Amino acid sequence: MNRVFIKGGKIVNSKESFDADILIEDEKISKIFKNGEAAKLDEGTKIVDASGKLIFPGFIDAHTHFDLHVAGTVTCDNFYSGTRAAISGGTTTIIDFGTQYKGETLNEGMDNWLKKAEDGVFCDYGIHMSISDWNEEAKRQCQDMMDRGVTTFKIYLTYDILLHDNEAFEVLQRLKEVGAITGVHCENAGLIFALQQEFVEAGLQNKVSSHYKTRPAAAEAEAINRILHLAEVAGSDIIDVHLTCKEGLDEIRAARERGQKVYAETCPQYLTMTNSLYELPGFEGAKYVIAPPLREQSDIDELWKAIADGEIQTVATDHCSFTSEQKKLGMEDFRKIPGGMPGVETRGIVMYSEGVAAGRISAEKMCEVLCENPAKLYGLYDRKGFIEEGFDADIVILDPKAQTKITAATQVSKCDYAPLEGKVLSGHIDKVFLRGSEIVDNAKIKDTPEGKFLARKPYQKFL
Repeated sequence: MNRVFIKGGKIVNSKESFDADILIEDEKISKIFKNGEAAKLDEGTKIVDASGKLIFPGFIDAHTHFDLHVAGTVTCDNFYSGTRAAISGGTTTIIDFGTQYKGETLNEGMDNWLKKAEDGVFCDYGIHMSISDWNEEAKRQCQDMMDRGVTTFKIYLTYDILLHDNEAFEVLQRLKEVGAITGVHCENAGLIFALQQEFVEAGLQNKVSSHYKTRPAAAEAEAINRILHLAEVAGSDIIDVHLTCKEGLDEIRAARERGQKVYAETCPQYLTMTNSLYELPGFEGAKYVIAPPLREQSDIDELWKAIADGEIQTVATDHCSFTSEQKKLGMEDFRKIPGGMPGVETRGIVMYSEGVAAGRISAEKMCEVLCENPAKLYGLYDRKGFIEEGFDADIVILDPKAQTKITAATQVSKCDYAPLEGKVLSGHIDKVFLRGSEIVDNAKIKDTPEGKFLARKPYQKFL
């Protein structure tokens, strides 16, 4: 039996932090020793000294895109490299967005995504299913997905896989019937297309800055407003993924005042970077091309406050990494720049440094949005997201007195740039345990991938 005793640390949960020792037996948290309670340890128990350090539940990143085909290329991180990067930063569970492409069934899309993980994963993983081809068979197979442990879905209101309003409404109705919840990428496709055409006609198609100027906050807010009204009629709860701006947040606030259950997610990039990066000289700004785009400093301030006040429930990454060379596919036309950036490796320490250490949020709030709320929202609340007896021993030991320097030269991801290059952050991920197995020890990652597929339960309402 694998036995590990973590002593001297401060356990962080969403409601409180407290000094305690933890006994791990095999894959589970066997016992938590509080108030100086003495532990009797069997011979052979490995002892880990966490004195002066914070002990978080393993972080859950419910928004990744590994091995995804986009804009004529494929993300540079697959499941192997992406989950290796994830666990190096304290993320012990990811949920990746599988896609049902046009002409596929949901089951075929799911099967294809599971194959992508066959070379090995370093953290536990689940799959969402993105619906792009809505028909009677897809409607029927929503129940198949639930039976296979895929209890969350996604639809797009933009890109070439968007659903029209009538289709989106029908999806919301059907997923309510089967007990699932829908995440929505909210941008107004028609407005974006019209603005892009104007910029191209004005000779601005080779300007990186045209990207954010043709995807204004109004395009996001309008789409949020629209899907929320569709959800209101359908009687369906939804998740607004990667919220970026005050305008969108105001639409969510209005819906909640009407009595709707709306869950909001944002990402570290929207909490740390502004759209001024798109104005960098040359093609440098292409590294930051994502959708929705980066916004203003005022939006950053509003989002941090919304996290602190409980208006935003989760912080995920939307990790969708492309190399600098891949980004050059759009050098002559900003519309062809592959959209996405890395983030799965740095999310935990960014949230600690820019959130907790900076005084914007508490350590307990960090645990809530990175661990506990994702576990509830994504059907893992019976085993993940909490440091409790009987739960999976997914544990992150964070040293608050150390520092972490962000640099592409040392990152685990296959991406050749780091969006926060050169930034020195407060805190350092010291050790990471996945179901009791020590996978990361001071940036050294265990060679053997030990991640497993997670069949998830229906979401737990908590708003």
